[in-house]
Amino acid sequence: MVMVVLLALTGCASFHSPACTGEEQAFIQDSLYFGTAKPVGIVTPGEWADFLNKVVSPRFPQGLTVWEAAGQWRGGDGAIVREASRVLNLLHPDDAASEKAVVEIVVEYKARFQQEAVLRVKAPACISF
Repeated sequence: MVMVVLLALTGCASFHSPACTGEEQAFIQDSLYFGTAKPVGIVTPGEWADFLNKVVSPRFPQGLTVWEAAGQWRGGDGAIVREASRVLNLLHPDDAASEKAVVEIVVEYKARFQQEAVLRVKAPACISF
């Protein structure tokens, strides 16, 4: 059992750089999914804009993409939760500073808006401009 857990954890520990062409750079693509329902009310457009301006943009000033979505997930109590969501897409180097910045964004959103979770999808990517 312990060996299975250790093998599973090492599989998530690092990414192999994809085979990028000479014109491409190996980066990490992080997609973060933020629910907007709070225990009382929702995350308003103004609160979201403030979060982007004060928390996200200073950590990723080189750029980001955000879009609105309709999300569904199973809460800790087993109930299906449907809510308006926002997706934040970040492309960044595979380094400790970027990893720290992404984790800080997730932690701050959960604390600020009383969220049970923020979904993070992290994948290697080849990018070019």
